[in-house]
Amino acid sequence: MATGPDGKPRLIERPPRRSILQRLRGNFLAGIVLVAPVGLTVYLAWTVITFIDQSIVPWVPARYNPGTYLGSDVPGFGVIVFLAFTALIGWLTKNFFGRQIVRAGEGMVARMPIIRSIYNALKQISETILSQSATSFKHACLIEYPRKDLWAIAFVSTDTKGEIPARAGTPQMVSVFLPTTPNPTSGFLLFVPKADVVYLDMTVEEAAKLVISAGLVSPPSTAEVEAGFAVRRPELVD
Repeated sequence: MATGPDGKPRLIERPPRRSILQRLRGNFLAGIVLVAPVGLTVYLAWTVITFIDQSIVPWVPARYNPGTYLGSDVPGFGVIVFLAFTALIGWLTKNFFGRQIVRAGEGMVARMPIIRSIYNALKQISETILSQSATSFKHACLIEYPRKDLWAIAFVSTDTKGEIPARAGTPQMVSVFLPTTPNPTSGFLLFVPKADVVYLDMTVEEAAKLVISAGLVSPPSTAEVEAGFAVRRPELVD
């Protein structure tokens, strides 16, 4: 029994105990949060490995296939063959003879109307995805968008150069990418004065998670981490 502000004793009301079904439901939801990402990752990885094996292994001569001697197919063998073949092709294209073959092949594709469009589109997508990290975003920031006093997360791309700053009458500008929620791969390219950009301590990965989750997954601030109230994952720190 405790006393109130007036010094008189008062009873402490304890929260009602949860039923067995409520506790089971809470445990189940907590387990789903951990099991679902792992299970989905394993399922997708196994699906990709199986698809590659089914597509590559039939082309491998039987004497080079370990499944011939073991009596059953070896999971992942097709993936190994695919990686080795891709690395070999990459090595061949680095020398003069290989580049000539690539140019001849692309010349043949360029004369095929429909195939040419598909090939060019796939090549552009591959080059964009496999581009070097030097072209990736370096900082997350806040900008006022779509109007004053409303803030949106954006990613700083580079300093704006050329004609745009001169035409805008603002010498110091930055190019930022404003992603959409929950799909951060689409968005808007904005040219913003440097004075209007608020740089964030969170990494680009943390900011992307915040955008994808529609604000549900918010990383801790630097002050919270330094005070010991939260821990920032090491792999997300530059």
